[in-house]
Amino acid sequence: MTPGREPTPAATCDPAEPLPRDRFRWITEPLDHWAAETPDGIAAADPLGTRSFAQLRAEVDRVADLLARHGVRPGDRVMILLENSLAAAISLFATVRLKAWAVPLNARLSAREVDTIRDHCKPGALVYCAGVSPDAEAHAARHGATPEPALEPLGALMASGGGGDPEPVSDDPADQVGALIYTSGTTGAPKGVMLTHDNLMFLASRSSETRGITRADRVYAVLPMSHVFGLSSVMLGSLYQGARLDLVPRFVPEEVARALAEDGITIFQGVPQIYARLMAFVDATGATLPAPALRYISAGGAPLDVDLKRRVEAMWHRPLHNGYGQTETSPTISTTEIDRPSGDDSCGPPLPDVEVRIAGPKGAALPQGEVGEIWARGRLVMRGYYRDPKQTAEVLTPEGWLKTGDLGRLSPEGELYVVGRLKELIIRSGFNVYPPEVEAVLASHPDVALAAVVGRPVEGNEEVVAFVQPVPGREIDGDALRAYVEAELAPYKRPSEYIVKAELPATSTGKLLKAKLKEMV
Repeated sequence: MTPGREPTPAATCDPAEPLPRDRFRWITEPLDHWAAETPDGIAAADPLGTRSFAQLRAEVDRVADLLARHGVRPGDRVMILLENSLAAAISLFATVRLKAWAVPLNARLSAREVDTIRDHCKPGALVYCAGVSPDAEAHAARHGATPEPALEPLGALMASGGGGDPEPVSDDPADQVGALIYTSGTTGAPKGVMLTHDNLMFLASRSSETRGITRADRVYAVLPMSHVFGLSSVMLGSLYQGARLDLVPRFVPEEVARALAEDGITIFQGVPQIYARLMAFVDATGATLPAPALRYISAGGAPLDVDLKRRVEAMWHRPLHNGYGQTETSPTISTTEIDRPSGDDSCGPPLPDVEVRIAGPKGAALPQGEVGEIWARGRLVMRGYYRDPKQTAEVLTPEGWLKTGDLGRLSPEGELYVVGRLKELIIRSGFNVYPPEVEAVLASHPDVALAAVVGRPVEGNEEVVAFVQPVPGREIDGDALRAYVEAELAPYKRPSEYIVKAELPATSTGKLLKAKLKEMV
């Protein structure tokens, strides 16, 4: 069944009136609120079905009872092998209902990656969203998962995890962990980021506010909820205001085109790679992607190329908003404002109640306009890395600042510009080369779909190496690309080598895996 062909019943509250900031601090509070306020309103749908708020809450309670019967205690971890679905959302809410920690994992991770994380967090139980995910089904078979009556309507399976000791439990939402999100681990073993209920609900509140979201909205939720962007901003930020979620397991351009044209989608959020693939689909098919109800689009999770931004805006006649953040900040630190969109690659001002510092090498704030490390402070900052006090101490200062490892600057208007990763900065002949600047020039070439730049050590220096992925159906002429870049960049910024690959390695959320590219060079 296609998500959400059913009309939404009339709500008992004004659908155009948003709830006030910080109305909720526990993850399940919005669900309980809307189940009482508008029980028959459609909350969410996936390819297997549709649920009202009352139905969603009832299933959350049933699955919470199931987990408790299987020995899940407050402070235990519950791993959820998922692709976006009702099963995933319900399992997550059921876990936090018990004050256990939800550990959402992308089911498309390899067996080694899944088992490494399982061995690290020692879950008391594992849930597999097999009904929408062949990969989750395969992991379930590996782990000996079995059906359970409470999970069967969701197409989900369950296995015991053996479990470790439960973590301490708190009645303070700012201390009680709600989700343990593992980073992609592009530079080593994945780290478990501990995000509290208050972290996630603070971000849900601010995210819904920046989008101007209300009960009248319908959100296309294709960003994986195993990633903090899909979890807190898309899912929790939408349910915070009682908007309807169309939970989409995988990004398919043809299905996006159909949903935007037919289903009344009002909000679409994606990583830049999603928009690049949509533009490639438009180029290949000649489609126009009509979206009569669409009112808000945004990108995050990776640097946004200005040329791509302008193409998307020209197609939909809407500003493509841009934001910046990290898993460790739940994730959004800044985003462009709905009534003051940006014409360039600005990431907008910090969210309300979030502090940003551009720090020099010793941590002191740098003058406006200078480039330094981006630090952030506020209720969005994680509690720490799970079972890793050493790495936690390396990024969290005693004053509560998170050192992001990213380089940026603040404009006179207070808008944040991200110029690269501190560890990815290339120093060539004494000059700083910021990879996003070079990548933006490469990506503006009509034959280039994606570009990534890394540094390669040479004797006494460092040189720039460019990886480029061609637009489907096109070939990249190396000499022509080199001439194009030479006209746009100073000599010290120009790549010494261009490597063309049919597809650049990326995570499921579209973040390019630069560690793998550095290995190649």
